[in-house]
Amino acid sequence: MENEKLPPLPALEPGKYRHFKGNEYELLYVARHSETLEPMVVYRALYGEGGVWVRPASMWDETVTRGGETFRRFTKV
Repeated sequence: MENEKLPPLPALEPGKYRHFKGNEYELLYVARHSETLEPMVVYRALYGEGGVWVRPASMWDETVTRGGETFRRFTKV
């Protein structure tokens, strides 16, 4: 893929988000997996030890259904 253009990354805005279970996180970057080029979200927990995590961007932006209700996994606050 050396001379090919990379597809655009999802337009996810850095900042504070609330997970549907209630905890808050800071989206730091949208990046690419080095082997698969899959878009990934780099984020930090805003509670506890404040660990830094990575998850596929498709999961960050998806909806989940629990107890018959549907929620966005993460909502910008």
